[in-house]
Amino acid sequence: MEDGKGKMEDGTEIVLHISINAPIQIVFDCARSIDIHQLSTAKTNEKAIAGRTSGLCELGDEVTWKAKHFGIYQTLSSKITKLKAPHYFQDCMIKGAFSFIKHDHFFEEKDGITIMKDIFAYGVPYGIFGSLFNKIILKKYMTNLLITRNQVIKEVSEKNPQII
Repeated sequence: MEDGKGKMEDGTEIVLHISINAPIQIVFDCARSIDIHQLSTAKTNEKAIAGRTSGLCELGDEVTWKAKHFGIYQTLSSKITKLKAPHYFQDCMIKGAFSFIKHDHFFEEKDGITIMKDIFAYGVPYGIFGSLFNKIILKKYMTNLLITRNQVIKEVSEKNPQII
């Protein structure tokens, strides 16, 4: 349940919107591309290491990612739990360092411009220590990762959609 400040009772929620000058299908495909995701996370050396490791994620696909965050290599497995092309998909963490992750991706096209909306909800373990870490460092870090990802999706969708 959201309290209106982007914080949920049992976790944190980050909501982002970006306008992309490209057709909805291209943006949708870029957003579910493993290869474009890896391009957008080059700073953390994120790689798909198990499950679907390239191409476009489909309903039911699982991906295990390995990335370096805060100086430590970590793995996280997620699954595409909902998909209604080209308007929506959801991925959820099935294994990883968070208590939970639920990432909803929405797409709407108006006059040739696609509005992409992310609702990224997550929980952190470790009680008060996890909450403090989230408040001081993690929420900003996760927001910046998502902004970078969305910017790469925008750039590829607008300039080089044949990469997908």
